[in-house]
Amino acid sequence: MTSTDVRTRPARRTVSPLPAARRAHRDRPGERRGPNLTLGASRLSRTLALAALAVMALIWLLPMAWAVLTAFKSEQDASDPLHWIWPQGGFTLHGFRTVIERGDLPLWMLNSLFIAAAVTVVTVTVSAMAGYAFSRTLFRGRRWLFTVVVASILVPPQLLIVPWFQQMLTLNLVDTYAAVILPQTVAPVMVFILKKHFDTIPRELEEAARIDGAGHARVFWSVMMPLSRPMLAAVSIFVFIGAWNNFMWPFVSTSDPALMTLPVGITAVKDAYGVNYAQTMASSVLAALPLVLVFVFFQRHIVKSVATTGLGGQ
Repeated sequence: MTSTDVRTRPARRTVSPLPAARRAHRDRPGERRGPNLTLGASRLSRTLALAALAVMALIWLLPMAWAVLTAFKSEQDASDPLHWIWPQGGFTLHGFRTVIERGDLPLWMLNSLFIAAAVTVVTVTVSAMAGYAFSRTLFRGRRWLFTVVVASILVPPQLLIVPWFQQMLTLNLVDTYAAVILPQTVAPVMVFILKKHFDTIPRELEEAARIDGAGHARVFWSVMMPLSRPMLAAVSIFVFIGAWNNFMWPFVSTSDPALMTLPVGITAVKDAYGVNYAQTMASSVLAALPLVLVFVFFQRHIVKSVATTGLGGQ
């Protein structure tokens, strides 16, 4: 073999088999890239899971649909089981008009909004500071105190109504906004959730801030809080919903009609005028409407907090 033949022979290119194997695996019909950990890998398991989810969603939505349909009926049609879907006399707004006329609905809504917003701000602030203290600081009795916080989650709030009321009497706060707001700001479960969330934040970020001379307060407000916005948003929504729907403590702590929240006010109207199904469902729809709007506008934060635990650079 001459040198000319060696020069004119085309060089053989080495092709890695990895890209070709990847393309063959990707183009293979009917094959998925990886199993779905939630619904399963096979088509049958996915179909069964989606069917079960659809049935559960339907079971959950049927009472809501019945409540909304009843709210737009007259009292006579609301009591008629033969026309529970389409009323014989047609749909009407009589239930909503009656509830608004018989009660001070705008004032109750403002009270509920103010109380729920105040409870949310105080609860999230205190719970975030407590969660940061348990997660990032060392002090004597830290483990025992955190054990008490976790154990207090098991205590039903109904058992604390009498001690709370005695405390409000001692402080002379009965029939005030403070009496309605302050006891609801105690949320051990939120302290636990935020503490576990702060544990997942890399300590390198905190150490970098400390190198720049930041203390605990600066690290908390400038590092931890911005990184925890999705989780804080989700916690705020849950606390707001709980404070808005709370009936027992606002009912016990105040007897002034000017301080009534929406659940208490609606119950007072129902007790005064008897049980009317259309009006009761109309009041429930009005009470739930603000919560539906809150969830519609902030559902992205709830999903993000559950999916990423507030991290992932999102």
